[in-house]
Amino acid sequence: MKDIVLYCKSYRRDFLRLKRLLDSINRYNVDQIPFYISTPADQYRELQSVLGEGAGYQWVSDESIIASNPRVPAGIEKTRSGGLSQQAIKSEFWRLGLAENYVCLDSDCVFIKDFHRSDFLSADGTPYTVIYQNKEFFQLAINRGHEKVEANLRKEGDCVKALFSRVGPNYYCPCPPFIWSAKVWQSLDSQYLEPRGLHFWDITNNEHPETLLYLEALLNYRAIPLYPIEQLFRIYYYDWQYYLLRRTGESEGKLKENYLGVIYQSNWDSGMDFGGSTKSFASLTLRRIKRFGRYLQSYL
Repeated sequence: MKDIVLYCKSYRRDFLRLKRLLDSINRYNVDQIPFYISTPADQYRELQSVLGEGAGYQWVSDESIIASNPRVPAGIEKTRSGGLSQQAIKSEFWRLGLAENYVCLDSDCVFIKDFHRSDFLSADGTPYTVIYQNKEFFQLAINRGHEKVEANLRKEGDCVKALFSRVGPNYYCPCPPFIWSAKVWQSLDSQYLEPRGLHFWDITNNEHPETLLYLEALLNYRAIPLYPIEQLFRIYYYDWQYYLLRRTGESEGKLKENYLGVIYQSNWDSGMDFGGSTKSFASLTLRRIKRFGRYLQSYL
């Protein structure tokens, strides 16, 4: 079993973004940390056509991850939305027994500089935990009149915290990369789920995102020491945030001082959808006009 691997659960629409991620890993992965990708089995041929064969990654099927939990009914992914299935599959990757820890990436992640094992693991082999209260982003959202953004994230935090009857501040790690320990996921399974006759698919939903379930399991069961670090990548949650920060002088070159990479959210980066966008040219043009309008407003 490896001490740490990189992992990305992807699917057809994101294969071009995944290719961009893979290229950045091949360029900056100094310690040659193994990179695993999972997709539905019936999308493997398309994956190969975009990424090539043996080009710096190892493939496993989503179905093999699902089947690794004997308490989960076969075909359960067909009864869930794509987003909820993705949450569960990413969180159950540990069951394959490939690594003690894994850096969970999304297809829209991009590394921008050299990275090493030591960016994810402490000297004693314990994985760092990205955990913080998210105050900077909350304040930015409030300043720009997006109070609902803060309210929704606080509601999520309260809901997951209540599952464990924990009192105290809400903590977040809302976007990848996540550094996840198999021991923490195992503690959630053995100390919370099994005693209640549940499996992970039973509790992951829009109110209980997998990121907060991991943090609460760590805080409650202490399967590993807590070595906190801040976010590894610069995340642009919304296009208005991206344009606002660009106005302050932010650039990819400057980001390298504090971040390993950057995430451009796929929900406002539809130009990289594999197979072309399903939206009409007029719709895409209107979206670009509105986005440019928000960009101009950020200067006012």
